[in-house]
Amino acid sequence: MTDNIGSVKQRYGVPDQMQSCHTARIGGYTVEGHIPVSAIQRLLKERPKVAGIAVPGMPLGSPGMESPLKKESYTVFTFTASGRTQPFQAVKGEG
Repeated sequence: MTDNIGSVKQRYGVPDQMQSCHTARIGGYTVEGHIPVSAIQRLLKERPKVAGIAVPGMPLGSPGMESPLKKESYTVFTFTASGRTQPFQAVKGEG
């Protein structure tokens, strides 16, 4: 455990624009933010050549941000060690 989460994000190459409130290492990948289980499962099955996946911010309706009123649509992105990002999985909201 650390009090300096910024250093963890930096160590694992999470681009500034992809940062959120949670950072984990799963199967050799960095998982940043409120990521749905389906995206993690897909990442581990497909094993793309990326540093990790991220959901920037805290979209309503994402895991840990459940809301009875609204679910926002959002995108899970991949990111590389050089900071390149691209969409990985769209998550459709409701409401």
